[in-house]
Amino acid sequence: MKPKLKMRLGDLLVQELIISETQLQQALTEQRNSGKKLGRTLIDLKYITEVQLLKFLSQQLNLPYLDISRRPIPAEVVNILPEVQARRYRALVVESGPDHVLIAMSDPADLQAIDNLEILVAPKQLMLAVAPEQQLLDAFDNLYRRTGQIAEIAGKLEEEYAADDMFDLNGLTEGDSDNETTVVKLLQSIFEDAVQMRASDIHIEPGEKVLRIRQRIDGQLHENTLGEVNIAAALVLRLKLMAGLDISEKRMPQDGRFHIEIKGHKIDVRMSTMPIYHGESVVMRLLDQTTGLRTLDETGMPPHIVARIRKQIKRPHGMLLVTGPTGSGKTTTLYGILSELNTPDRKIITVEDPVEYQLPRINQVQVNHKIGLNFSNVLRTTLRQDPDIIMVGEMRDQETVEIGLRGALTGHFVLSTLHTNDAVTSALRLLDMGAASYLVASALRVIIAQRLVRRVCQNCAVAYQPNASERSWLESVTKKDMTTATFKVGSGCQTCNGSGYRGRIGIFEILELDENMIDAMRTGNPQDFARAALRSPNFIPLAQSAMEYLFQGTTTLEEVAKLVEDVSESAVALSVDITSQSGLGA
Repeated sequence: MKPKLKMRLGDLLVQELIISETQLQQALTEQRNSGKKLGRTLIDLKYITEVQLLKFLSQQLNLPYLDISRRPIPAEVVNILPEVQARRYRALVVESGPDHVLIAMSDPADLQAIDNLEILVAPKQLMLAVAPEQQLLDAFDNLYRRTGQIAEIAGKLEEEYAADDMFDLNGLTEGDSDNETTVVKLLQSIFEDAVQMRASDIHIEPGEKVLRIRQRIDGQLHENTLGEVNIAAALVLRLKLMAGLDISEKRMPQDGRFHIEIKGHKIDVRMSTMPIYHGESVVMRLLDQTTGLRTLDETGMPPHIVARIRKQIKRPHGMLLVTGPTGSGKTTTLYGILSELNTPDRKIITVEDPVEYQLPRINQVQVNHKIGLNFSNVLRTTLRQDPDIIMVGEMRDQETVEIGLRGALTGHFVLSTLHTNDAVTSALRLLDMGAASYLVASALRVIIAQRLVRRVCQNCAVAYQPNASERSWLESVTKKDMTTATFKVGSGCQTCNGSGYRGRIGIFEILELDENMIDAMRTGNPQDFARAALRSPNFIPLAQSAMEYLFQGTTTLEEVAKLVEDVSESAVALSVDITSQSGLGA
């Protein structure tokens, strides 16, 4: 028997004094203009919250109210209802028994939807529950993965090539064969799944017996294996065509890029191929151009770090370095700085490899090593283009470093990156690369070091008490008693796909060179420079910043321990000293 309200929803809400008659009339007027349902209109007008409305409906219709964000739901149960219908009716199968199916809906008063759902789950009996719409939308994205679809298409593609492990090369290159259609469908599913899971990279790796498709999500690789290893060549061929690479060259690495649109997201794909024993490995970096550039305020930097950076970038000349390993967010920080500096009265030139985001008004140069257009050559020409600000993608060699430093000395503000562990060792790395100490001392003004750590999923966060060995490690770092210390971990839920983590947050340290550091650098004494840097009152090392996020419950002990192990010995030593003085963990 279908649940049915005894009165119209609006009249019931007025009768129960949840909204007023005036609010109901205003909502009805707005509903006629917008075409939305009355419940959604009341929520949009903030006359009632979604939770209030759904709990009211659950009582009136005698249906259970479910918090599905914490409820484990097997994939085979979810797939009872096809994704198209699930999204259309805002309905999710959460339980299946021998003779019934329990479906959570955001609008259990939609009788037409219920009629259609009954047909879809027949001959089993339809049972209903109520759940918030946003929880349902999040569950759709997390539970309706494309892995099954990918395996199905891969199987079909293998059948087409099964005869003799060969495929129609001409058909694939001309785009008019059945094979081509299947390959495109497979790639479409792979990209859709990656975008849905917020992956930053896709890895396609042929092995001896399996084809591995891996996604990097929040810095961690997640693997899906396919038995159809012989389809790898077709996938790589199609991707090479999309990226404009040489399809006949399989013995040498190649790099390219292409653009696709997936689920309303405009994705810039940077692709790299490499010959391996069982074929060619492909790695694709996905850059979502739809979200646009992040400002400094949107990068996740603490306000005090943003304020110090803004003060430094007002300088008319000097060098600013952003340092950290690959994938630590250096490019995001640099583009955030450029977005603030990008005004009509400034000439900005960037030298990049590759150009990741196209910026208005900024002259961006793509390095091309094949024709000798490298960083140092472009940088020389850049200095003759009357720039105010120069951004060099990376300081890779002595020549580039020296030209950049001299540019900073001759009235230009220079931004660049280095692959180093922390801010203190970054300045010393310039000396190791052959730069003269007086140049570094005269030009370098500020260094930002950063890392990314995974955030605890706030939807399933629970208290966590460290074990004996973890307490011992913490006490050695903080110099505090950790007997009663309690942190947070994610227990795993639909929102975080069972990982306990959702998203990442940046950990930053900023080193502003003062007179003591500059004097030590000028004499070329790395020990004196490191000592002066560590004594700077404004310097907060990466390890200490990470500890603060740990005690706030933002990240986990596991993530902090990995970061502390990764940073340089000087930064760890400093974190021990400063954290013990700051009283963290008290």
